[in-house]
This record gives sequence, C-alpha cells and structure tokens, in this order.
Amino acid sequence: MADHNEDTPTVSSVSAFVRLARPKQWAKSGFVFIGPLYATQSGVEHGWAGIVVAVILTALAFCFASSGCYVFNDIADIEADRAHPRKRNRPIASGAISPEQGRFFAFGLYLAAIVCVLFIPGERSWWVLGLVAAHVANVLLYSARLKHIVILDVMSLAMGFVLRVLAGCVAAGIWPSTWLLNVSLFLSMTLAFGKRLGERRTLGSAGGAVKARGVQSAYSDDLLRMLLVVSAVATLLTYSAYVVTREELYSGRHTLNLLWITMLPATYGLLRAILLVEMGRYDDPTEIATRDRPFQGAAFAFVVITVALMAAHVWWR
Repeated sequence: MADHNEDTPTVSSVSAFVRLARPKQWAKSGFVFIGPLYATQSGVEHGWAGIVVAVILTALAFCFASSGCYVFNDIADIEADRAHPRKRNRPIASGAISPEQGRFFAFGLYLAAIVCVLFIPGERSWWVLGLVAAHVANVLLYSARLKHIVILDVMSLAMGFVLRVLAGCVAAGIWPSTWLLNVSLFLSMTLAFGKRLGERRTLGSAGGAVKARGVQSAYSDDLLRMLLVVSAVATLLTYSAYVVTREELYSGRHTLNLLWITMLPATYGLLRAILLVEMGRYDDPTEIATRDRPFQGAAFAFVVITVALMAAHVWWR
C-alpha cells in the first residue's frame, strides 16, 4: 500500500478551509439584489438577461472578497479568538490552518472575486470592481483600527451592506434612490448593533472574554439595546414612508396600497431577530437568516409579496 502523502489535502483540511471562508456569511450578499429588485417598478437601461448575469456575478464577487477579508480578520484576531468560548474553534485560532496558509487562501479568494467582476460587460465592471475594492479596504481598516473605536466600528460594519446595495445598482445600470440608501443604512445599523449585543448575550457571564473583544468593554447591554431599538424603529419608519410614496403605483382601482402588506412580514422578521439576539440564541444576525425557520418564513413572504406586486405593476402598466 502506498504511503500517505502529507501534502495531499484531506477531507478534514478541505473542511477547515470551507469553514474558514464562512459560506454562511454569504447571505449578506443578498443585499446586492435589493436595488435591481426595486428597479422593476420603473424599468432599467439594460436588458434583463444582462442584468441578471451582472448582478449574480457581483454577488459572487462580494462573497469571495468577503471570505478573503474574514481570513485576514481571523489572522489578526487569533489571540482574542482563542479566548472566546466559541470562536476559539475557528480553523486559524484552533491551529487547523496556519496563518501563512490562510494568507494564500485569502489571495486566492480575492483573485476569484476579480475574475467574477471582469465578466461583467462594459464600464459597469470597473465601477463594481471599485466598490468591491472599497468593501475590502473598509473591512481591512475595520480589522486593523475601526473595530476598536466605539460607534465607528458599527458604522464600518453597516457600510459593508450599503456598498453591496450600491454595487447591485451599478451592476444593473440604475441609480439608487434616497429611500433605498436610507433603508439600507438603518437596516445595516440594526444588524451591526444586533451583532454587538448578540456577542455580549452569548458570552453571558464570561467577563474576561467580553474584555478580550476590545471595543465590547466600551458598550453596555442597556446602551446596545437602546441603539438596536432606535435603529430598528428608524428602519421600519423609513420603509413605511417609502411604502406611502408608492401608493399611486400599487393602489390601482382599490383604495388600499397593496405594498403595505409587506409591512407585516418586515415588522415580524425585524422584531423576531431582536428577540432572538436578546435571548442570546445567536451572536450574529446573519445566523438568524440561515437557521431560524420563522424568520426565514417572514423573509420569504416579504420577497414573494414584493416581487408579485412589482411584477403585476410591470405587467399592467
């Protein structure tokens, strides 16, 4: 029987690299589709086939670029992660993957992101590439400095979502509306404050671990709860105001603005996410989107209702 070659990748090592890329976090790239989705009500400059391809490639580019950033973040946080009750099991913190291997892997992910962008036709590819580069710079700056500065740490996290929204609009060849940017900003702030509060709740009484996370020691549970609720309320108010402005488009022959129906799953989903974070079920709102069935149901209902109403508007106009 042939000797096992130590350089040959094993199932466990491949699994470690997959975990290092954090594919569950790719759900964040769903923000790329928000702009093109709402553009259906007013038409777009390019053909739909080209838009679909360009937006999917943009989403993939953000997936790969974000994974590369997560790798560098894990390398920078290796000591703090080892003091964390859950994050100490991450591939780099646990020693399953060395920092040097992680760096090579990250550069490969960045290269994959660039390849995806280059397949986007026309000048849009360069604009998307610039936004992906801005996202990478923002994340690396966050890892190096901003995560230690109160409020700016959350603003940096929020900008990652806003940049995704902008990139989706650019890929589709449309201009983002002020409503879209405001809702995206407040929603991403809600997610970011939820992440901070979730980390504290899941750590429980592990005070030493909380301090190990740096900026967490500058926040209190009460402050984070207040900021989380304020951001969530701002999100719902801004979206409800947007719904009011769409009344002429979706009322038709009826007196009811049918787009208002989307307020129901939107409100339920946001409030349930806050509840789960407060209960300490998750330390990252992104995990709620990938694991919690009721939240997924609300999100699915919101998307289906929105798409149906916009498709009906395009069909009948």
